[in-house]
Amino acid sequence: MATRAPSRFEFVALMAMLVSTVAFSIDAMLPALPEIAAELAPEAPNRAQLILTAFFVGLGLGTFVMGPVSDRFGRKPVILAGLALYVAGAVLAWAAPTLELLLLARVLQGIGAAAPRVVSLAIIRDLHSGRAMARLVSFVMLIFTLFPAVAPLLGSLIMEAGGSWRAVFAAFVVFATISAVWLMLRLAETLPPSSRRPLRPRPMWDTVIEMFQHPTVRLSIAVQTLCYAMLFMSIGAIQPVFDLAFGRADSFPYWFAGIALVAGSASLLNAALVMRLGMRRLVTFALSVQCATTLGVLLYYLGAGTTEAGFFVFIGWQTTVFFMVGMTLGNLNAIAMDPMGHVAGMAASVIGSVASVLAAAIAVPVSLAFDGTPVPLAAGVFAVTAAAYGLMLHMGRVERRLPA
Repeated sequence: MATRAPSRFEFVALMAMLVSTVAFSIDAMLPALPEIAAELAPEAPNRAQLILTAFFVGLGLGTFVMGPVSDRFGRKPVILAGLALYVAGAVLAWAAPTLELLLLARVLQGIGAAAPRVVSLAIIRDLHSGRAMARLVSFVMLIFTLFPAVAPLLGSLIMEAGGSWRAVFAAFVVFATISAVWLMLRLAETLPPSSRRPLRPRPMWDTVIEMFQHPTVRLSIAVQTLCYAMLFMSIGAIQPVFDLAFGRADSFPYWFAGIALVAGSASLLNAALVMRLGMRRLVTFALSVQCATTLGVLLYYLGAGTTEAGFFVFIGWQTTVFFMVGMTLGNLNAIAMDPMGHVAGMAASVIGSVASVLAAAIAVPVSLAFDGTPVPLAAGVFAVTAAAYGLMLHMGRVERRLPA
């Protein structure tokens, strides 16, 4: 039990670690896929990609449930239960003799990982609101943005030290255990019993209706979906582009880590600017710049192809994509959550579930369209960025019509 409140730095670090459970679980697996395919699916190596899909399925199922359950039983018990399920899934995956059992274990991991991902945002909303909340979420998203890029390098190092892809799942157990102990010892429950809501279907459905009837919340979820789709497209395609388009598979984790170090500064910049400029203005500006940049990159690859210079164009462009994610996701979460403080857990669940599932569906066709060049990825990113920018402009018009 927490003896005193953590400092703001410790609080942000703890929330960031909880949120990063998902990113670590996905991206640390990327360098392990060839070994898993060779051991468990040598006759159909492409089936190893289902390891990522299975996790997303579990994550989508768990995301919708964890928030409402935390509104009923409190934040800490739900996160701890989710981490316990996550650890059980990791242990099962570590011991799995077949791909089918490994996929089942990944679904369990995804369901468990939904708890720290969703409920940590509800904890932040319990304690903060408005631009102050956006500033804290920006710091949390700094780590969230860095982890997807650094995790492949971590996965490679873990596999090298452990001698097998199974060592990555042992690392997941250690990561989750540290998170659980830290949470138990250093953070008090943020949702008092007097503020808890009954876990009944009708109030839950009423909350969903309330959210989607609110124009700002509805539009923010739509834009967040498109920004997540952009992130999923890049994460899914960047390793094949390195390998097949530019022949740099061996150095991929190191380039990816370099991208992360540069792009991670976006959340710090956002935290410095959001109190003065506001969330919507920053998101709109970031999307406008990304839209123009990606259009230029798309035209370049349509004309120049995959030259040596094209590799460095790709590195620079992907850095801007991850930078833009750091400038938008935290703000979009805060925009959507701010009017929903009275149902923060349910709101976090709906936002996370809808945005993740729809984003994955949008990203899949782009992944399947990969043709050995960066063109399908650039086209997909441009399409979703342009749509997101248009929705943000519409959000501005809607908010100007709302009563003060």
